[in-house]
Amino acid sequence: MAGLYSSSRPTSSSSSSLSSPSSSSFQTFASRLLLLLTVLPLTLAAFAFVLQWRGGLNDPVTRWSPDHHEFPGMVEMGGVQRQALRSSGSDCVDILGRSHSPAFPYYNDWKFDYASDLRPKISIQTSTSAGLEQTLPWIFYHKVIGVSNFFLFVEGKAASPKVSKVLETIPVSSSSMLHLYILLVNKTQLMSISLGVKVIYRTKELEEQQAKSRIWNETWLSSFFYKPCNYELFVKQSLNMEMAIVMAREAGMDWIFHLDTDELIYPAGTHEYSLRQLLSDVPGNVDMVIFPNYESSVERDDIKEPFSEVSMFKKNYDHLPKDVYFGNYKEATRGNPNYFLTYGNGKSAARIQDHLRPNGAHRWHNYMKTPNEIKLDEAAVLHYTYPKFSDLTSRRDRCGCKPTKDDVKRCFMLEFDRAAFIIASTATEEEMLNWYRERIVWTDKELNLKLLRKGILTRIYAPMVIIQGLRESGVFSSVIVSAAQTNLTKDQFLSSVESGNSPRESTSGAINSRKIGKLLDSQATARRVLEFIDDASHPLAIPPLSPPGLDEDDFQIDVQLSSKSQ
Repeated sequence: MAGLYSSSRPTSSSSSSLSSPSSSSFQTFASRLLLLLTVLPLTLAAFAFVLQWRGGLNDPVTRWSPDHHEFPGMVEMGGVQRQALRSSGSDCVDILGRSHSPAFPYYNDWKFDYASDLRPKISIQTSTSAGLEQTLPWIFYHKVIGVSNFFLFVEGKAASPKVSKVLETIPVSSSSMLHLYILLVNKTQLMSISLGVKVIYRTKELEEQQAKSRIWNETWLSSFFYKPCNYELFVKQSLNMEMAIVMAREAGMDWIFHLDTDELIYPAGTHEYSLRQLLSDVPGNVDMVIFPNYESSVERDDIKEPFSEVSMFKKNYDHLPKDVYFGNYKEATRGNPNYFLTYGNGKSAARIQDHLRPNGAHRWHNYMKTPNEIKLDEAAVLHYTYPKFSDLTSRRDRCGCKPTKDDVKRCFMLEFDRAAFIIASTATEEEMLNWYRERIVWTDKELNLKLLRKGILTRIYAPMVIIQGLRESGVFSSVIVSAAQTNLTKDQFLSSVESGNSPRESTSGAINSRKIGKLLDSQATARRVLEFIDDASHPLAIPPLSPPGLDEDDFQIDVQLSSKSQ
């Protein structure tokens, strides 16, 4: 038995000889696999290098910026861009200059029309004389929150060659729009933005066209005719709004705003900080959406870039409980004529539809019905009111009224504007600065903290973050550079403006409502109001209005509330 078993068991030498071939084949396979894994990546890398070297692979990642830098902000601007920026005007370089922080990357050449089919399509109309340091941040901020098209009625500085050339190079047609891709904060989602900007110059041709307009021949706006300064501006804004309605409809817009370039829409109450989302949630039977305005409360007297430096705002009456509003009215007013320095009746968006017309700069109306309107509980318009000390003199220089209490009443609608004009016209520089600090700058930190806790004041950072990010990414400077690199002679540029809008004659001159009236008298075929329209049935234009003030009853409420709080 022992012999049987011993013969049946393999010896160690025979076992070793049997396992040797399998071990050898495994080692060969492993070495070949290792060689393949080593050679394959090297081959692919070499192949990619050859394609890049020969230009066969056009990788969009290599075109983050107009300089073809791999990542935005990592390499300084080239000599061509520096020279273009210098030639485009040094006044815009410091404010709109490029930083090297890679926030909000700017993809210059990618052409994806994701935004072309997004609804609703929103347009903003403005009448402005502001420069690029204010206009470009204003445009691009509103593009970020969902505005599709802009209709800019320009004069003064905004119509100057340097500024207008940049505005004209921001394209209108969908085939050649400027595309931005913005990396949202704390998100990996990319947003496509298409810019559509239409620039309309205040020319003799425009003046003649507006002299024949429908609203000039009606009575609801007539109480503002033939008056200077703010009244004249109010009429211009209304006439421009009337033209913008037609432009917006032709462009396929769903909504239209009138907004000044010192105002930003604040779409609070939406998950994505989106004006498009906000308006898409509005019921279909609503014709007009009212945005109460908040007023900036600057904390320094040396503000240079209000959109990037101001974060404290005073809330509107409509967004406050009445007891809070009237109970803190005196402290919030700080000796000024009203709770707000200027207007308090907000701005509005109108749904594009038949028979739409402006009803002054703050509201819209319809010839055939009373618009169904709603007022938003959270969203607002942020009004940057006198945020810079220089705003005192700039407003003074735009108006030729006498600095007397009687004369300023025919020039300005609101009490604070009248007082500011008189100070700017009669005081010394030091007296003006002291008045500015006392009336406008919020230097009392204890009072600020108290009103912040009460809810009268609030901190809003989103516009500041967005605009700072756009500036740091070089978006504004890239637009200026693009305009500076456009090889147009002066005659070619003027002819392009003429073909796109109207002749640029007298763009620097102020064209007022009185001149329009003279033209109207000379028109033998002046437009007649349709017979079926009873003009008297339409409400008068709504001017800028101050918030509610303290009358005697309100003062009693204020005293009672103050005593309870103590």
